[in-house]
Amino acid sequence: MNGCPIDDHALRQLVAELEATPPRPHHSGLLETAGRALPGQPFRFVLSRGGWYRPGGVVTASGERVTDTLEAWAEAELADCDGYMDAFIERHGDAGLLATRHSGRTHYFVAPYGPAPADFLQLEIEELHELLDRRLFSDEAPPADLQDLIDPLHPSALEAHPVAPPRYRFRRLSDMRYAVARLPAPVGQVPPLSRFLGEWMSSQARSKNHFCDHWIIALREHQDRYRNPVLSASPVSLHARQLKPFHWEPQAHGVEAAGQLQAFDRAAGYPGAWYFHMVAGGLTPRAIATTLASDLDAGYRYLREQDAALLVEWMRAPYSV
Repeated sequence: MNGCPIDDHALRQLVAELEATPPRPHHSGLLETAGRALPGQPFRFVLSRGGWYRPGGVVTASGERVTDTLEAWAEAELADCDGYMDAFIERHGDAGLLATRHSGRTHYFVAPYGPAPADFLQLEIEELHELLDRRLFSDEAPPADLQDLIDPLHPSALEAHPVAPPRYRFRRLSDMRYAVARLPAPVGQVPPLSRFLGEWMSSQARSKNHFCDHWIIALREHQDRYRNPVLSASPVSLHARQLKPFHWEPQAHGVEAAGQLQAFDRAAGYPGAWYFHMVAGGLTPRAIATTLASDLDAGYRYLREQDAALLVEWMRAPYSV
């Protein structure tokens, strides 16, 4: 679990309790449950990311549950029909079966435990709401194969009425110090995220708030060609929706450039925000770096010493994360 701070038994118990907790405004019940499982680590909610869907199950027209998982059920039923889709349709086509989907959001909770940027726990919880999606079989375009049944090109769509109340689903609990330590990098180099966190540690941003007051870390895991797990990670700003991208003009120098940087930092809530949003997220255009470096060479001194050092190093070895 990316350096999960509790043992397997305690984690299983935590997952069961979290998933049995009904969603409430501000996630108060979930936070109480997490607090009991991890005393001394007070989690707080910081971000929701949503707008995604996942295949659901199958219900009858009267709402009776046939299966929670369409794909597994369809594979088993088709195998029982010796792989013949016509026989599958003959068995179930007149039952008025309806497919559902899960409308999902992922909620992020953090609990810092030390001064370093990666010294925090990150709890990720999905909130799922099962909705009617479509008729399982379309009279106009019956499925030709299993894939067409599970994800048809021309579905017989239904109005998205709720099938079940919203519920929580545990996704991940990570100690970011250990997760970052697992990131791969070319020989002799550090992972981009490690460099990003190191720069945060050397900047004035760390004097204002903890890193997780402004960013979470999105983790993704996949298998390489040898089926070994490979972890990737990228910072996600908690304030990106509220921040306005720069409308940077190449001719902006001196006082005008300084004013734009200061306004962005004030809106973000910490010094040097313009730099970190240039490296991650793209709200700060990279053209700014050339302008600021030119101003440094010309003798302008509106950048803080730490910001100037970060800029000079970035110009020497640009990167993004």
